[in-house]
Amino acid sequence: MKVTIKSIMNIETILSALGIKKLNSMQLQADEAIINRTNTVLIAPTGSGKTLAFLLPALQMIVGGKKGVQVLIIVPSRELALQIEQVFRAMQTGFKVNSCYGGHPVKTEVNNLSEPPALLVGTPGRLADHLRRRSFNPDSVEMLVLDEFDKSLELGFRNEMEFIVQSLTNLNTRILTSATGMDELPDFTQMENPVFIRVADASTNHGLEEFFIQAENQDKSELLVRLLHHAGKQSTLVFCNHREAVERISNLLGQAGIAHGIYHGGLEQEQRELALIRFRNQTHNLLITTDLASRGLDIPEIMHVIHYQLPATESVWVHRNGRTARMHAGGKAWVLLTSEEYLPPFMQPLPRKFQLNESPQKEYPESEWETIYLSLGKKDKVSNGDIAGFLLKTGGLKSDDLGRIDRLDYASFAAVKRRKVRQLLAGVFGQKLKNKNVKTEIARI
Repeated sequence: MKVTIKSIMNIETILSALGIKKLNSMQLQADEAIINRTNTVLIAPTGSGKTLAFLLPALQMIVGGKKGVQVLIIVPSRELALQIEQVFRAMQTGFKVNSCYGGHPVKTEVNNLSEPPALLVGTPGRLADHLRRRSFNPDSVEMLVLDEFDKSLELGFRNEMEFIVQSLTNLNTRILTSATGMDELPDFTQMENPVFIRVADASTNHGLEEFFIQAENQDKSELLVRLLHHAGKQSTLVFCNHREAVERISNLLGQAGIAHGIYHGGLEQEQRELALIRFRNQTHNLLITTDLASRGLDIPEIMHVIHYQLPATESVWVHRNGRTARMHAGGKAWVLLTSEEYLPPFMQPLPRKFQLNESPQKEYPESEWETIYLSLGKKDKVSNGDIAGFLLKTGGLKSDDLGRIDRLDYASFAAVKRRKVRQLLAGVFGQKLKNKNVKTEIARI
């Protein structure tokens, strides 16, 4: 008898909780392979549904009542770890899940692992550290997922991943995902006779339009400002090659009165998390970033990708552009060139030339949303519903005045209509949330 998702659990309930109508072809193929404990390699771009492709069969393989970590997921970044944790929680399975990553207090993670989750997701360095500390017993792990494996290798995590795999002596299922094809898998993955599942035309964004704009001199900054005015309120990512360039462009845009966020590896974890939160909840529609944001982040509905600095390789070009025109949506990629720069040969077909209008005469549009910080989070046992009720009833907001709510361990953030912020802060000042003192203010990076 073939084992399928529907024969084991109510898939409709889970998909409904996630806001998904049905599984795509890749997810169905992955389920059939993984549930029968076949080593599986998923080659598919960001946004194609790889996370659900391995979480659904993983859920079916978790044994209720069994102690210890049963499924271990290794990811290249803390943001991806948090994203996977949030998706699994949203599935409402009843099984415990935790994430481990650099910048998160080790003590908090050790306490969480004292009662091991059924599913543990983390970055290579932090997971290796916990194995050395014996924070959890690797003998209970039967399923391993190496998510965004090519990115982990690119970031230099080979030794840590090899140590982790060698520590897992009772594995019977291995899943490896990658956004790019791999001719040969490293021996340490122990992926014997894997099934390869590839999304057709994985490197092609059918709804993507590609353009280039050439400056009349060596300065692209004015060109960028004009293009941002052209994009208006639509969500936009501006890619630079180095964090110094991100900071420089940020200063330039600040002087031009263009609200934005920045994202790069030199920021503290809290700064990076808040930048993404403000971007997701539309407090600002513009994010200046390095290639750190080209993969593994849950940043939906990007309309414009701007290559302020030329991508170094075809892979970088593909991954940057993969942030837009996802899942059959449309999007635009823009390449900015100085008078002496040329389009690299790997950009095929070549982007079309675009002529911008003259310098903008109007101000850059301000977002109607602002992000509010609350000093209570998941560990304080407050839910999204608790926060919404507090802001609506105590703060005097209407439902249309409240946007997305994000909870971290010890803090929460809510998008509130900018024109209602002063009224809200006055209404909740000195009030308690679930009988707990709570500090509420505008979130600042």
